[in-house]
Amino acid sequence: MKIIAQNKKARHDYFIEETYECGIALTGTEIKSARKGKINLKDSYAKVVAGEVIVFNMHISPYEQGNRFNVDPTRERKLLLHKREIRKLIGYTTLEGLTLVPLSVYINEKGLAKLELAVARGKKLYDKRQVQAKKDSDRKIERAMKG
Repeated sequence: MKIIAQNKKARHDYFIEETYECGIALTGTEIKSARKGKINLKDSYAKVVAGEVIVFNMHISPYEQGNRFNVDPTRERKLLLHKREIRKLIGYTTLEGLTLVPLSVYINEKGLAKLELAVARGKKLYDKRQVQAKKDSDRKIERAMKG
């Protein structure tokens, strides 16, 4: 498994409730660009639209040798999930008000591009401070145990 891109900001801004592995519908030049690691997940999010999960604002840079076959770098891309998973995601987003956030894009053993999608709850500012304070205290305890 080769990780191409990660959304590190997502773990900082959200509490991750559940994760899903899903395929991405890409064109030929997009997958070539993805294999070179030219993906940016910053500010990307997913929504359920008309029974399909779509990822928005995921930037895949145009492939250099792609010429006329290149497509819009930030176009909407369909995510490939089972129907029962999509129904579950609809329940999370509409009833519980959670958000769908892409965490990472990677190439699996079979050579297919996969996206790790998280069902997430937004953190408030005080939540972020609590998490940072806990990390700091854990680090201090670790140092005291070593030395």
